[in-house]
Amino acid sequence: MLLHYMLYMFRRVVRQSKFRHVFGQPVKNDQCYDDIRVSRVTWDSAFCAVNPKFVAIIIEASGGGAFLVLPLSKTGRIDKSYPTVCGHTGPVLDIDWCPHNDQVIASGSEDCNIMVWQIPENGLITALEEPVVVLKGHSKRVGIISWHPTARNVLLSAGCDNQVIVWDVSTGEAMITLEDMHPDVIFSACWNRNGSLICTACKDKTIRVIDPRKETIVAEKEKAHEGARPMRAIFLSDGNVFTTGFSRMSERQLALWNPESMDEPISVHEMDTSNGVLLPFYDPDTNVVYLCGKGDSSIRYFEITDEAPFVHYLSTYTTKEPQRGMGYMSKRGLDVNKCEIARFYKLQERKCEPIIMTVPRKSDLFQDDLYPDTAGPDPALEAEDWFEGKNGDPILVSLKNGYVPGKNRDLKVVKKNILDNKAKNTEKTGPATKTGDVKLDEILNEIKSLKELVSSQEKRIIQLEEQMSKIAI
Repeated sequence: MLLHYMLYMFRRVVRQSKFRHVFGQPVKNDQCYDDIRVSRVTWDSAFCAVNPKFVAIIIEASGGGAFLVLPLSKTGRIDKSYPTVCGHTGPVLDIDWCPHNDQVIASGSEDCNIMVWQIPENGLITALEEPVVVLKGHSKRVGIISWHPTARNVLLSAGCDNQVIVWDVSTGEAMITLEDMHPDVIFSACWNRNGSLICTACKDKTIRVIDPRKETIVAEKEKAHEGARPMRAIFLSDGNVFTTGFSRMSERQLALWNPESMDEPISVHEMDTSNGVLLPFYDPDTNVVYLCGKGDSSIRYFEITDEAPFVHYLSTYTTKEPQRGMGYMSKRGLDVNKCEIARFYKLQERKCEPIIMTVPRKSDLFQDDLYPDTAGPDPALEAEDWFEGKNGDPILVSLKNGYVPGKNRDLKVVKKNILDNKAKNTEKTGPATKTGDVKLDEILNEIKSLKELVSSQEKRIIQLEEQMSKIAI
């Protein structure tokens, strides 16, 4: 009886979760990206962004700012002469892939500008210096870039001028400018699941939930974390806000908040006394939050539930090398056949190492519980719809047969769109577009002339072979 009672109590204490045994594993050396000069800028962003096609890494660059864009298959040693995206005149601070087009990426820089780039289908062959569009509106460096999760061509930026700007990228216009809400530097800005609200963490130790279209603060919490070091705040899929920061005694903390009642947190956890800023990465499908500390050599993960204590520690993945930054792959880029639930791209001093997180399962069948339908690449709204006040939840796709990109991966447009480089060369929208079209024409002409040259050489070879055969006879 005593044994049965002990087992019963043990089962009650050890919470059942399918993510308790998440297993982290680095890939083999030949599947890493080597000899990369990772940026040394003192800014607490991830320095890395990944999607199902490319990995982008902010690097050290003399005389300006640059980042690498590598096809995922381009592993091994990266040559120093490998082409970069290098249009900024100051160091790049943040990059973000467009969720609705895997070839479009935005970058923010110390030069106060945001640039939006279209990467060729198979990656870069030459350096990319001309962005599709330059967004000018910040008076100080731009440290935060974030695409809208469900509306096409809507981009948020936050700068050290304490402003948040929401852009319509298809016209290059600043549509919303939030000027007087933040008295100090903004540490983080995050959209909610359908992009109707944003939450920000500011140097004044206040977390704010903002309705950007009404330009009003919906909820705020002063001294969410009392320590002086930077905080982070992200939305969860249920609308709650998850934050990381530091206590008055400089212990790292994480907390969970309900925006409808922010007087007291739902849950607070003290972690350790390390001074690296905790970057949170959230999976809305599994409700797991991964915390990657800058300068740490570990990734901690937690499951968020509606049972006390609400934030449940799962496990820690540890390596020897500290991380300078971290990229996080969207669900569309994971291998469902290997029960992979997350993949990180860990930046070391001169290397990017993919780390695969799996849930061990014996069955080869598709695991429905690990892979509910996830946000796909199709936007729910056009930019003008969102700015007019409409909302749309993410359009979900099934991962049952592995994600297969649709045939048409170019941007669909209702009106002329400067991101659509396949649009006809009528109605140019700006100098950046014209330059891009001229370059494209030059490349196509060069390809045509090379084909003609190869064809003429082939004919010449055939003639010479015929002559040789006659001599041999």
